[in-house]
Amino acid sequence: MFVDYFYYLKSRLPISITEYMTLIQALDKGLIRNMVEFYYISRALLCKHEHHFDVYDIAFANFFKDANLKFPDEIKQQIWDWLNKKLDLEDLMNLPFKLEDILEHFSLEELQAHFEDLLKKQDEEHNFGNQWIGMRGTSPFGHSGENPKGIRVGGASGNRSAVQIAEKRVFKNYRKDIVLDTRQIKVALKRLRKLDEIGKRDELNLDKTIERTTKNGGDIELIFDKKRKNNVKIILLMDVGGTMDPYVHVVNLLFSAANNMSHWKDFKYYYFHNCIYELLYFNAQRNPDEAIAFEDFIKKYNKDYRVVIVGDAAMASWELTERYGSIYYYHRNEMPGIYYIRELANHFKNNVIWLNPEIIRYEWLPWTRKIISSIIPMYNLTIEGIEEAMDFLRTSGVNKFTSVQMLKGFKY
Repeated sequence: MFVDYFYYLKSRLPISITEYMTLIQALDKGLIRNMVEFYYISRALLCKHEHHFDVYDIAFANFFKDANLKFPDEIKQQIWDWLNKKLDLEDLMNLPFKLEDILEHFSLEELQAHFEDLLKKQDEEHNFGNQWIGMRGTSPFGHSGENPKGIRVGGASGNRSAVQIAEKRVFKNYRKDIVLDTRQIKVALKRLRKLDEIGKRDELNLDKTIERTTKNGGDIELIFDKKRKNNVKIILLMDVGGTMDPYVHVVNLLFSAANNMSHWKDFKYYYFHNCIYELLYFNAQRNPDEAIAFEDFIKKYNKDYRVVIVGDAAMASWELTERYGSIYYYHRNEMPGIYYIRELANHFKNNVIWLNPEIIRYEWLPWTRKIISSIIPMYNLTIEGIEEAMDFLRTSGVNKFTSVQMLKGFKY
C-alpha cells in the first residue's frame, strides 16, 4: 500500500526515494500510531515547501478516503477543449450581447472565489456570455472577451488587462549561444567596467618605462604595475512569457552577449514573470523547486553586485499592489509586487536598473510602468539605452538624471 502511496504522491510532488524510506523507518520503529500522526509526519517528510501542502492534502484524501477531489492544476480538460476551439465568422457575427452592457466587477478575492465556484458547477460549453467560463463574451472568466477585469483561462494575451491567468505555462529559456548581432550590445555592456589592481607588480608598463628612461638620460629604468582586472559582478533578472513574447529575439541577443562576455568577475541570471515575487527562478519554466527564495537572494548577493532587470513592466495594477495579486491564479503571493521592487531598490541602492523592450514614452506610460520607473531607473532596451544604463551603473548614478528623478513626487 505504501509503495502505491509513494508513486501516487510522486506523480504530483517532487518526492525522492530517500524521503520515502525515512517515512518507512518511522513506521517500522513505531513512531506513527494513528492516521493523524501519519498525516503530519508524512507531510513533514515528503513536502519540501509549504506551497505543496494543498496538493498533499488533496492527494492524501484521494488515496486514503477515495475523496475524488480535483487538484489545483486540474481545470477541467473539457473546459480547456471548449476554450481552444476556433470560432468561425458566423459565430462572431451573432454575438448575443452588446459591448456597451454594464459589466459586473468583483474585488480580487471575490473574483477568485467566484471562479472556483464556476469550476465546480460548469458542465457545458459557454461562449459570448456574461457569466460562465468561455470565449468572446463579457464574462470575467475565459479569453478573447471584452471584460477588462477578468481571469484569463487559456488563449493568448489580447488587451493585456487580465487580472490573473489560469493556463498551462510553456515558456522557453532565453538562448545564450547567439553570436550574430551581439557585437554592438557587447560594446555597450563594456561601458560597465571597474578595473582594480590585483596581485604583484609584475606587469611591464612600457610607456612609463620609456618616459622614465628618457628622463634618466638613457639609463634604463623598468616600471612595473599590478595587473588590472574588471571587478564587476552582474545579475540579470529576465521577465519571460506573456507580453514579453514579441521581444524574445532582442532579449536573446542581450542575454547571449552578457553570458559570453569574459570580463565579468561574476555573472548570474534568474527568471520571473511580470513582477518579482517571493521566488526567482533558474529557468523559464519557473518550477518552484528550481528557484531561490527572494530573502535568500538578498542575503547571497550584496550591494556590490550590479542588477539589470529586463521586462516590459506592463501588468494589471493588482500585481503590484495586492496580496494574492499575482497573474497566476494558483500562485498566492503573501506580499504585493511593489514590496519586492522596493526591496531591490533599497538593497542594491544605485546599482540596479530596468531595461524595457518597449520604447518609453512618459506621456502615456502604463500605470504599473510608471510606478516601477519611479523606484528603479528605467531605460530603453536599445543600444543607446544600454549605454546609458551601463554609465549609470558604472558611476553608481552620480550626477545622472533618470526616470526616478523625472517621476519624483508621483503618488500611487
